[in-house]
Amino acid sequence: MLALIKTIDLALSLYWWIIIASAVFSWLYAFNVVNPRNPFVGSVGNMLFRLTEPALKPIRRLLPDLGGIDISPIVLLLGIYFVRQLLWTTIAPALV
Repeated sequence: MLALIKTIDLALSLYWWIIIASAVFSWLYAFNVVNPRNPFVGSVGNMLFRLTEPALKPIRRLLPDLGGIDISPIVLLLGIYFVRQLLWTTIAPALV
């Protein structure tokens, strides 16, 4: 059972970094640091969007409109942190 918890923790940790990469990429794209017409940049952006949008879209619906500021990645990162802490402080000790 501990192996399952470690696997879930690893998946959450990987998704954590994908969310951060997506946020950084969106900033680079918004400030024209990367060339959006480059096929590689477009495919990376599309991949990051497809990986993160299913989790971010429901959060965006619940949050109020803050103008041009999107805090949904921060909310999702806090949620992932909470789940990881719950796994290691509550669920894992109960199974051992």
